[in-house]
Amino acid sequence: MSLLEQSAETGKRAGLFVLACALVSVVYHLYLIFSGLVPALVARPLHFALAIPFVFLIGVQGSALYRIWSAALGVTGIAACLYIAVNRRDLVDQFGRIEGPLQFVLAVFLILLALEMARRAVKWVMPTVAAIVLLYGLFGQHIPGEWGHAGLPPEFFFGTLLLTEGGLWSSLTATSVELVAPFLILGAFVAAGQAGTGFMALATQVAGRYRAGTAKVEVVASALYGTISGSASANVVSTGTFTIPAMIRAGYPPSLAAAVEAVASTGGQIMPPVMGAGVFLMAALLQTPYADLMLIAILPSILFFVACWIGVDLYAVRHGLKGIPASEMPGWAMVGRNIPFFLGPLGVLIAVLGFTEFTPQMAAFAAVLVALALLLFEDGYRVSVLGFLRRVAAGSVAAAEQVATIAAVILCASLITGVFHMTGVGVKITSLIVGLSGGELWIALVLTAIACIALGMELPTTAAYVICIAVAGPALIQMGLPPLHAHMFVFWYALLCTITPPVCGNVFIASTIAKTPWLPVAFRAMRIGLGLFVVPLGFVANPSLLGALTDPWLAVAATVKIGIGIWFLSFAFIAATPLWKRAGAFALGAAIVFAYGF
Repeated sequence: MSLLEQSAETGKRAGLFVLACALVSVVYHLYLIFSGLVPALVARPLHFALAIPFVFLIGVQGSALYRIWSAALGVTGIAACLYIAVNRRDLVDQFGRIEGPLQFVLAVFLILLALEMARRAVKWVMPTVAAIVLLYGLFGQHIPGEWGHAGLPPEFFFGTLLLTEGGLWSSLTATSVELVAPFLILGAFVAAGQAGTGFMALATQVAGRYRAGTAKVEVVASALYGTISGSASANVVSTGTFTIPAMIRAGYPPSLAAAVEAVASTGGQIMPPVMGAGVFLMAALLQTPYADLMLIAILPSILFFVACWIGVDLYAVRHGLKGIPASEMPGWAMVGRNIPFFLGPLGVLIAVLGFTEFTPQMAAFAAVLVALALLLFEDGYRVSVLGFLRRVAAGSVAAAEQVATIAAVILCASLITGVFHMTGVGVKITSLIVGLSGGELWIALVLTAIACIALGMELPTTAAYVICIAVAGPALIQMGLPPLHAHMFVFWYALLCTITPPVCGNVFIASTIAKTPWLPVAFRAMRIGLGLFVVPLGFVANPSLLGALTDPWLAVAATVKIGIGIWFLSFAFIAATPLWKRAGAFALGAAIVFAYGF
């Protein structure tokens, strides 16, 4: 066999291994929906085990020694997780206490593996924070004064993190297993088919005729894509590949085209019904049904895309950007042919969530079945079995990779929250924030917003949200902010890090597609997205905005009020008019948003 043939055979085997791991992960997480009550020390360690191959065994880059080391970690980690699952009955009877050197080594190894998994998935910041928190839990009794704690015996400290639901296998991990994974699978299968063609055609037909039509198509397309995928970066790649070159061909400055994409794609993480993984965690932390949070988020998400639309429209006036010519519009016939690939799974998901008593997991599963059925068809509704298998394979791999990334984040976050609960350090941090703010809620909000954006520069939205809400959430609530508003405030600012320099993931991706320097893109994104930084402050000043379940008409009124204020604020920063006009618009916009709150 020639060297080329050997290389091809090796690649084929590697591809089959990746596909096998992906299919096992997808089938397992869908199976859990119907399996009834699976013990926490079985379902959650297996979730960890199924994430490990996509971090330590697949796609690892580096020297041969590094790859061997990664494989050894991965195989040992899978074995350790299986040990927990197989011995679940005996471990439960230990009541959170480590027994024997083997279990001690196992606990230390799995904790370190979770930290390394997070480092590989989301870089250094989150595992560094977790490591500091773990060291505090182990040695905090030696810290003098109020910041120390009484001390935790190692057998109980590690036992709580390994053998109970107070560490690696926490309620956050349960949310990752039971809620996040099915929705990620749904999004991956929908994206693997013709849905992209459907929502792009609809977006073009709806928004293309207006001034700056190509950019407004991107705003609508990102909103539509956000209904099936809660990933901002995936949104940029999926829609930006089409819309950024189209905007540049239409005469847009490349930095503006990339900025529009970066801002609009960020909203996918708050666009119902499939929002980002952080919203599932929010439902768990608030003990609020996910369906309720979905309804509550509708009006803020509309404001998000209204703010994007306003920014784009003001730039259209400034640069004389025109709409798409009628001859280039797809037509409603094309929309009608392709939109079922998008609306089919989405409609089933909304119907089951909104009009039945089934769980969100069941709604996701029903939508997955519809998405799978539609993968049989190609453009023009031609049935292709080979194409179906190819698309299922691609969707499975994409889903398993996303599940693994979220698992890495949430397992690391579970260690942080576990130590917080054991040591009570959260109460001390709350006191510090209250002290720094002088007991003033608005100062505490500004401090929290800065912390969220700073953490988000190196962390995904979900990780930044979990850390910030654990640290600052209790302080905001103690100062009178309702828990729902505190969580939404923190989550909103955590997601805005995607367009905030100096580390802004969406901007980097969009500027790469546009082949333009990232810094001008970031500054334009901040101006287009100015209203996005105002909205969370707006729903603190106008609490009714989050009251869609209790007083929907007042919530709509608050939405309109804040939307008008955002227009004036955006005008102040974008419009090419005299300074006095822009200063007046800024003052009027701020007054509308913050005065006489609903």
